[in-house]
Amino acid sequence: MTDVPTLYQWAGGAEAFERLTERFYQKVLADDVVGPLFAHMDADHPRYVAMWLAEVFGGPARYSTERGGYAHMLSHHLGRAITEPQRRRWIDLLADAADEVGLPDDPEFRAAFMGYLEWGTRLARANSQPGATPPAEAPVPHWGWGVAPPYTPGS
Repeated sequence: MTDVPTLYQWAGGAEAFERLTERFYQKVLADDVVGPLFAHMDADHPRYVAMWLAEVFGGPARYSTERGGYAHMLSHHLGRAITEPQRRRWIDLLADAADEVGLPDDPEFRAAFMGYLEWGTRLARANSQPGATPPAEAPVPHWGWGVAPPYTPGS
């Protein structure tokens, strides 16, 4: 196959990620484990997360150009002290929302999708801890079919 679609295209584009994050944050706000982290979130937060996910999965670089990219995203995690139970609940709720809004459920897509969620939330948890010193600048990750970005110890 010469024209392999991006994960963004396979998922259904911007509209699919907007449906996903809208449903997801409805679930988050009603959740007693992860909800407190988002109790005061901006009403546009679901749309911004949809932009981030779209860019990560091969869509337009709107989060980078309109929101400030990695540095802006990182600023929302610093000092939050995300716990492991909160991280895991976040993943569970997003996976449930993906099912509910009809994101593709083929094994290849879901493996890549869930792989990013594991990778990204583990970094977010580590970066949110008191005293954490993550790099202030980094590119937005670009996630593909079964391929994670390279790991550099200490970064």
